[in-house]
Amino acid sequence: MQRADIHTTKNANTTWDLGADTTLIRILARNADLLGRRVAMREKHLGIWQETSWSQLLDDTLACAAGMEHLGFDSEDALLVMGDNRPRLYMGMLATGMLGGYAMPVYPDATHDEIRHFMHEANVRFVLAEDQEQVDKVLDLGDQGKPIDHIIYDEPRGLASYPNPGLVSWDKLLAIGADRLRADPKLRNALIERALPDGPAVFVHSSGTTGKPKGVVLSHRNLLAGVGNAHRGGAFTFGETILAYLPMAWVGDFAITVGAGVALHFTINIPERQETVLHDLREVAPTFYLAAPRSWDNMLTTIQVRMEDSTPFKKWLYDVFMNSALAAERRKLEEKQPSLKERLMRQLGEWLIFGPIKDQLGLTRLRNAFTGGEAIGEDTFVFYRALGVKLRQFYGQTESSAFNALQDTEEVRLHTVGRPLPGVEVKISDNGEIMVRSGSVFSGYYKLEKATQEALTDGWLCTGDAGYIEPYGHVVVLGRLSEVVHTAQGERYIPNYIENRLKFSPYIKDVAVLGNGRNTLAAIICIDKETVGHWAEVRGISYMSYADLSQKSEVMDLIATAVQRVNSILPDGLKLCHFVSLHKEFDPDDGEITRTRKLRRNVVEERYAPIIDAIYGGQKTVTMKARITYESGEVGTIERQLSVQEI
Repeated sequence: MQRADIHTTKNANTTWDLGADTTLIRILARNADLLGRRVAMREKHLGIWQETSWSQLLDDTLACAAGMEHLGFDSEDALLVMGDNRPRLYMGMLATGMLGGYAMPVYPDATHDEIRHFMHEANVRFVLAEDQEQVDKVLDLGDQGKPIDHIIYDEPRGLASYPNPGLVSWDKLLAIGADRLRADPKLRNALIERALPDGPAVFVHSSGTTGKPKGVVLSHRNLLAGVGNAHRGGAFTFGETILAYLPMAWVGDFAITVGAGVALHFTINIPERQETVLHDLREVAPTFYLAAPRSWDNMLTTIQVRMEDSTPFKKWLYDVFMNSALAAERRKLEEKQPSLKERLMRQLGEWLIFGPIKDQLGLTRLRNAFTGGEAIGEDTFVFYRALGVKLRQFYGQTESSAFNALQDTEEVRLHTVGRPLPGVEVKISDNGEIMVRSGSVFSGYYKLEKATQEALTDGWLCTGDAGYIEPYGHVVVLGRLSEVVHTAQGERYIPNYIENRLKFSPYIKDVAVLGNGRNTLAAIICIDKETVGHWAEVRGISYMSYADLSQKSEVMDLIATAVQRVNSILPDGLKLCHFVSLHKEFDPDDGEITRTRKLRRNVVEERYAPIIDAIYGGQKTVTMKARITYESGEVGTIERQLSVQEI
């Protein structure tokens, strides 16, 4: 396999060795030695940015590792990491890798059943929790028969009176570790050198669309190979400024924030709360930013809402320059040159319109902007390119350390995910499956031999995605191969392909396309409450709740327009004939979608069978009881009469 050798030079005598034969820990030590007091992490706390230097990051990680080892953590143990993005949680994961153990981050809103599954999957004896809420989850599971030896917590508020003997504060853990390091001068270097290139760096999970998430252990070699491939492919460079806000349990966060962040010595900024991400984004003004299509859509909606509330002159000015920029960008996508007028309008518009908008959003310094996970809407994609944000699509998977292919800045095509990265080989199997080979590919699912054999063939990763490679080398991803189905007439289609195009509408948040073995296609649609709610308020349409809003006749017409737009690009045999607007959102707590918002189709089709029967039974309405899971974990139902809309 091709090795991911990348390096940069600080001065004539100093070189970073970032080959795949080293570890994140050794690179962290090198950063501390060469960069010293330069800022590695910044966390916003109580409105103030608190800075951590590279030296301090290494010292705290070493003290954490020494403290955990003193408490009994060894190389066969797993550390469950629970909470939102926090510097200490990242340090805990690095410390776990330093000891040769398994750092296993989980989504902060994971249910008890999900956490219990992870705990039984590996030897989880230690937990690193952000705050009291996460500690309580673990203690509840302990009461149900899964005891944990030690729970290390970051935020002490509310925990002072807890009597549990296994509770250890972060400060106490570091004090224990610091004492060990002072008592044994050789321990520091021993810990830095202990981790091996093929040793575990992180234990993440597949999305689990068809069942329980499968454990994926990525080694230091895997992660650094992926970072090297992405760096040489132009995804990012040394010294980027990033905002670490993506879920820590998603492989992309670890690969970028920790993998690339340490390897390429990024300045890693951590928001105060998830609710303040957009505000903190403006303050940080990152040079690299990755967001899901829905996040880019939401940001665009914010711009449009603000322009609606602006003065008539400003709205006119915005429309004139933005329409010109959109036309110019569409010419580029058609491989045509913008006119002289459009180029002049672009320069003037940057000063009057585009620059101020980017400044308000925190996008002024953005060099590398990406979207991934699913297809992004054409209008959204073209808008950001017209604004001057060189938005690109990338393609990757948990099993390949997040990076497979990406678009070049000046060579984007709306239907592709770009070319394979340097160091990544891509081929298409006889049945149309995308297959990948690279040093970034994992060695197999944790303790799942059969699944590993199905995923890896002669060194190639079977991605499970259907697609093809165009003559000019770009990869096209159609959807999950397992979801290729046929209508009763034999028309072949992938529901996810149609679903993504329906979600291009800002008014549709989630959708399940039906029609396998049927004469016609239909859809169960979940509206986007925020966007549709604002649309309704502007038009004076009152509503009481999500369920009420979703059944308004005006909203039905709004959704029908979005469906008709998608129908216009579909062949006759695959056009949607009916839809139902669901009275609740698809919810990961209810098991209908994964934590990364991928549809669990089998769950949806089973749970909403009465709706499906009504659609294909020719009914005009159906009374549906839907399951909902409250924040407390209690389960209830919500009942509503839904109408079956015909297109």
